[in-house]
Amino acid sequence: MTEIIFYSVFLLGGVGLGFFIATIIVRKALEKKSIHLITEAEEKGEVIKKEKMLQAKEKFLQLKSEHEKYIQGKNSAIGKAESRIKQKETALNQKLEDLNKKNAEVKAIRANLSQQLEIVMNKEESLDKMVNQQVQQLEALSGLSAQEAKDILIETVKDEAKANAMVYVNDIIEEAKLSADAEAKKIVIESIQRTAAEHAIENSVSVFPLESDEVKGRIIGREGRNIRALESLTGIEIIIDDSPDAIILSGFDPVRREVARLALHKLVTDGRIHPARIEEVVNKTKKHLEKDILETGKRTLIDLGIHNMHPELMRMVGRMKYRSSYGQNLLQHSREVANLCATMASELGLDPKKAKRAGLLHDIGKVPDNEPELPHALLGGKLAEKFKESADVVNAIAAHHDEIEMTSLLSPIVQVCDAISGARPGARREVVEAYIQRLKKLESMAREYDGVVKTYAIQAGRELRVIVGAEQIDDAKAAELSYDLSKKIQDEMKYPGQIKITVIRETRAISYAK
Repeated sequence: MTEIIFYSVFLLGGVGLGFFIATIIVRKALEKKSIHLITEAEEKGEVIKKEKMLQAKEKFLQLKSEHEKYIQGKNSAIGKAESRIKQKETALNQKLEDLNKKNAEVKAIRANLSQQLEIVMNKEESLDKMVNQQVQQLEALSGLSAQEAKDILIETVKDEAKANAMVYVNDIIEEAKLSADAEAKKIVIESIQRTAAEHAIENSVSVFPLESDEVKGRIIGREGRNIRALESLTGIEIIIDDSPDAIILSGFDPVRREVARLALHKLVTDGRIHPARIEEVVNKTKKHLEKDILETGKRTLIDLGIHNMHPELMRMVGRMKYRSSYGQNLLQHSREVANLCATMASELGLDPKKAKRAGLLHDIGKVPDNEPELPHALLGGKLAEKFKESADVVNAIAAHHDEIEMTSLLSPIVQVCDAISGARPGARREVVEAYIQRLKKLESMAREYDGVVKTYAIQAGRELRVIVGAEQIDDAKAAELSYDLSKKIQDEMKYPGQIKITVIRETRAISYAK
């Protein structure tokens, strides 16, 4: 047992010693290997260090070469710039030298001019003296001062220029008239030829025919009660006189006169004439006439092809049937103006429908329900505006007598067509007194001019002949007088159509043989 333990301890000791020796041997081997590796690494590091140093040296040399090239380029550019600056400096020096030379020349010229100016001033003074002497001599010879001679010369030149200008203006006016009149006449004649209108003269009285004078007594009634009832219900004066088989209805309102005429016709036809029956018939007649007015307005619009008009305006158009202006039926006149406006607008390239509408409504202010204190053109414009007519139509209505400014092309067309319809021969009657006053005013306006001997308004006031003294007015002033007089009449008077002004200057040479 003891031997076993001894051998076991000896064995363990041997194993431990072996392990220790092995460990020492391995450590020695590892130390050698590490030393070898370190040495090898140091050698490699030295090699790498040398390679990097070589690369850095090559890079340095490359950069150095590039830098030297850049520096050389810069130096070359600087050299060229310096060369150019030197050239410019040379040129500037040359220019400065030239400028100095020119300054010297200018100073010399200025000195020369000063001398010449002094000479000229001296000559001018002597010339003024000579002119003054000449003027004094001329004044002494002519007996006029220089200012008086100058005024006479200016007046002579002004008169001559004025006469020449008047001749020139007349030539231009005549030339314009030739072309404008031809074109205007063409349009107006075509418009008139394409418009056929009826002419009916309206009066402020109506004659009611009777089958016999016996009916007059029944119309008058007992103690005149029938005629009083008729007059109070219709507002029309009924004149019964000695006229055979007729009575006269007098009243300014044609609608009321028509009511009275129709009521009388029904009463006479029926034979029952008394106040109660009169009241019944007059009321029925008023309603019937109101329907007729509406129907007339509607039929007129259909005939003219006018649409979308306010019913109140349509009713006023119907009322025109019973209204007259200067003896011309207002509805017929308005229809004629509407057709003329449409034709003329078509010729001028404007809207014929709108022109026809404005022409039909241009006198709508003459048939209002009330009678405001306004000219009929302005009132018509307000009515058209109230009932939503277009701005062009409103302006054409309100401006057709020049009471407001014309802002639409339709306005002058309506004004011209209104004048054409009114000036058509036989279309209108003119009150005799007004007509005579107009002719007297025409003649008196011409007599206001110096040199006028006689004046005659002829051809119903459409021509004014002015006879002037040949010693007082020459041919140029006769033409000037004709032009001035036409402008004055145009500005101060209102008249249908146009007035021709003829100035006659006659020279007579008379001698006697004895």
